Amino acid sequence: MKMGFLGAGAWGTALANLLATKGLKVILWDKCTEALDQIRTYKENLKYLPGIKLHPGIEVAYDPHQLISESDVVIIAVVSTAFRQCAKWLTQYNKYIISATKGIEYDTGLTMTGILEEVVPGAIHVAISGPSFAIEVAQQIPTAIVSASKYEEAARFAQELFRTNYLRVYTSKDTLGVELGGALKNVIAIAAGISDGLGFGDNSKAALVTRALSEIRRLGTAVGAMGDTFNGLSGLGDLAVTCFSKLSRNRAFGERIGKGESVQSVIQSYPTTVEGYPTARAAYRMARKFNVSTPIIDQVYSILYEGKDPRTALFELMNRDPKPED
Repeated sequence: MKMGFLGAGAWGTALANLLATKGLKVILWDKCTEALDQIRTYKENLKYLPGIKLHPGIEVAYDPHQLISESDVVIIAVVSTAFRQCAKWLTQYNKYIISATKGIEYDTGLTMTGILEEVVPGAIHVAISGPSFAIEVAQQIPTAIVSASKYEEAARFAQELFRTNYLRVYTSKDTLGVELGGALKNVIAIAAGISDGLGFGDNSKAALVTRALSEIRRLGTAVGAMGDTFNGLSGLGDLAVTCFSKLSRNRAFGERIGKGESVQSVIQSYPTTVEGYPTARAAYRMARKFNVSTPIIDQVYSILYEGKDPRTALFELMNRDPKPED
């Protein structure tokens, strides 16, 4: 079987290397030809995953349609804003498509497998998510993720595909919950970074993460996900690592804003999308549509899109009306 990756960023490259090391044939495509050239020439992705030597059997494709035609399984690992375009290339595909992308589409409110169900109805869709920094997976540091699909057999297929002695893969039928947990935690990670940038401590962040988990669960169940999913790897697990780790790009993004940099200047300094930024807008819209109270998401949205001062946002959060803990 040949595994085709649409997206050769850090996560796509790390997963591709994992599969190649397991003896599978792997081919990578990315819109960044520089990264593909580096992989082909040096067997290293210097642009997105420097310092990691890649399996010599990894191939690259400069034409995504060639990759799709040659692949028995397609794994999409692009930024969420480019996901629909990639899905459109797969309209006639009828094999496995695995989403390794975390996000929510703004215009439709769909998760990534929601887009696949709409655009590629003939394929078998799976989502993988969880607390998994690409560099740690590439370094074979023990990690656990979730493989989710409405088809139990498909979830088990991805479980066996990615499972190694350093990557443990669980399965779930709650694809929506797994994807929402993976997407919404990026918004909260920005809030955690803002807290760091403002100079607040561990008490502040612990309270933020705990209340954010309740908020994520409330929004997720309102749109049809299972509440218990958010207590697992794609919920609490991913939320914790993204809010506390120095490796988290979303947390670092928020920290710079908390220290006083403008949102636009920070955005422009990143070579690719910081997923929490577009997801904040999509989550805010989703909460309004389903009439769900999301005070933390609301304040992050206001900071990112309405120019609210982070200290003002904190003051408003701390001075909300008293209530029982839910």
